[in-house]
Amino acid sequence: MADLALLAQEAVNVGVPIGKGLVYGLAAIGPGIGIGFLVGKAVEAMARQPEAAGMVRTTMFLGIAFTEALALFGFVLSFIVS
Repeated sequence: MADLALLAQEAVNVGVPIGKGLVYGLAAIGPGIGIGFLVGKAVEAMARQPEAAGMVRTTMFLGIAFTEALALFGFVLSFIVS
């Protein structure tokens, strides 16, 4: 019976790094897609109206910062999971 408990504990210890990797990997997918979409649309807007490029660029960087914060939340969550 003690061997079974030891085996179960080893299985949990092996699964923790895999779980952390999955948590952060899945948490990074959304912000990655969001930033790609945001930058693409900002470049498109700057190409259509070059005179508004400064305002679009500033707004783009703010959007990137807020979207990147979601990836950082996922990174912190991967440490909390353990």
